[in-house]
Amino acid sequence: MSSMSLSRPSEVSRLPARIARDRTAIRLWLYAIAALILALVVVGGATRLTESGLSITEWKPIHGIVPPLSEAEWLEEFQLYQRIPQYQELNQGMSLSGFKTIFWWEWAHRFLARSVGFAFALPLAFFWATGRVEGWLKPRLLALLALGGLQGGIGWWMVASGLVERTDVSQYRLAVHLTMACIIFAAILWIARGLVTRPSEPPPTGHSRHVGLLIVALALVQIYLGGLVAGLNAGLAFNTWPLMDGRLVPGNLFAMTPVWRNFFESVMTVQFVHRCGAYLLFAVVVIHAVAALRIAGRSRHAQGAVWLALAVTMQAALGITTLLLQVPIGWALMHQAGALVVLAGSVIHARGLTGRYPAPVHA
Repeated sequence: MSSMSLSRPSEVSRLPARIARDRTAIRLWLYAIAALILALVVVGGATRLTESGLSITEWKPIHGIVPPLSEAEWLEEFQLYQRIPQYQELNQGMSLSGFKTIFWWEWAHRFLARSVGFAFALPLAFFWATGRVEGWLKPRLLALLALGGLQGGIGWWMVASGLVERTDVSQYRLAVHLTMACIIFAAILWIARGLVTRPSEPPPTGHSRHVGLLIVALALVQIYLGGLVAGLNAGLAFNTWPLMDGRLVPGNLFAMTPVWRNFFESVMTVQFVHRCGAYLLFAVVVIHAVAALRIAGRSRHAQGAVWLALAVTMQAALGITTLLLQVPIGWALMHQAGALVVLAGSVIHARGLTGRYPAPVHA
């Protein structure tokens, strides 16, 4: 009796033609999903920057796909919005036309999120039914589907935080929502990159893949910190660089008690920690690129490390520019998109250091 298993990394060149074709199709599909998630995160950023996220006050996963179609339905949605603190304290007197503007931003964000779900679930069902999904890959793809469903719940959990006592959503929940989106994005790219059909190159050193994974972790932490910055509107304060409040290390970083609150609720501390995270990420990727060039200068891994360092440098420049200009929406969205580009580059680079999924063999 035989069973399907995965071969050792040394045997990865033995990839049957049918398996190669199926993996290529699935990989391209996953890349398309990742592109949709990038667009979703950018639209979510625009929703946040235009303060549109609380304009839809009910969670209707199915019915909510249909926007208001009549004047009566628009008035009903507007009346629901008028009940929440954001309208009563910040937008009192807003016209129906103004409400429609913020409504369409939030509706577009939710519609795109639903579209990602359909774009994932329907092709998955097709690939599965036609026998194109290898057995070991099935639980990975189901886990991605489950994470997508969880993310929808997290999104509503975030919105609900701003409907009763606050005029905006909780920065804690916003950061979790953004980070979960990026974890799903990273997981999709990790699986997709492992489905490449060409043989893998060995990593420059035994520690290279650990550094690659460290860079992925640092990128995700930096995105989480960026979510806290966005949730607190911390980018609208201390708009100088490299000094902050006139110093490299500002005072009063720990003015709140208990101390841990400063890292999540203090505008100054959250922005300062986000800056420090950027410095750390920049230093690690540059050192990694230099080391890769010295050890294996002509390898794909070294080239990837250099491109990653360039991406982080560009992202740092975008962040500084966005801060100095006091967060104009265009620059802020480019910075948010740049974060996902850096994350994508780090995941693809780390996956390359780990190697592709080996060919299945009959044992």
